[in-house]
Amino acid sequence: MTASILLLEDDLQLSDTVKQFLEFKGYEVHCAYDGLQAQNMAYEKHFDLMLLDVKVPHMNGFEFLKFLRDEGKEIPAIFITSLNSVEDVEKGFEVGCDDYIRKPFALKELLVRVESLLKRTFGTHDDKITFDNGMVFDTKELILMHDNKRVPLKTKELKLLSLFLQHPNELLNYEKINETLWDYDEEPSSGSLRTYIKTLRSEIGKESIETIKNIGYRFVKE
Repeated sequence: MTASILLLEDDLQLSDTVKQFLEFKGYEVHCAYDGLQAQNMAYEKHFDLMLLDVKVPHMNGFEFLKFLRDEGKEIPAIFITSLNSVEDVEKGFEVGCDDYIRKPFALKELLVRVESLLKRTFGTHDDKITFDNGMVFDTKELILMHDNKRVPLKTKELKLLSLFLQHPNELLNYEKINETLWDYDEEPSSGSLRTYIKTLRSEIGKESIETIKNIGYRFVKE
C-alpha cells in the first residue's frame, strides 16, 4: 500500500496532470472537482494527505478545510492556488493548512513538498521505522518486515500501525480509529479491532500499545 492523496482541483487538465505524475511516483490519487464532492470523499475514504485548490465550485478550499478541521479531521493539507496575497496565505494557515504552493508550480517542487509533509506526519525523515525488537515498518509502502521477510499483516492492521506511528504517545479514541480503519459503507467491529491490537502487540511488543479503558488506545514511544 502507498500513501493516499485527495486532490481537489476543478481544472481538469491540471488535475489529470498532477494525478498522473503522482501516481507514476507511486502514490494513490483520488480526484474531486468541487468542495462538496471532496467533502463526501473525505468521509468515505482514508487519506494521508490533501492537495487543495481554493477557487473551486460549491465550497471553496478554505471553507472545505475549515469544515474538516472543525470536525476534528487532522489530515495534512497543502493549498495549491493562484491566490498570492499575504492575506490569502495567512487565511490558508489560519484554517489549518500545513503548506502552500502557488500556481504555476513545477511538479518536482510539488513532489518535494508532498514527500516532506508525509515524512513530517510520521515524525521521521526516513521511510523506515525500526522497533526495539528489530521489526522494520516501511511508512511509504505500509509493509512490516522482520529479518528482511515480510510480516503477513492484514490491510487494516497495517493501517492501524500507521495511525499509531503518526500519533506517538497520543490517546487515539475509538472514533478516530474507526474513521481510519473502516470505510463509510463498513460497520466498525470492536471485536475485530481487539484482534488487530492483539496481532500488533505480538509483533511489535505487548507494552507498545496501551489500552485506555472505554476510550481507546495509545502507542507508547520513548
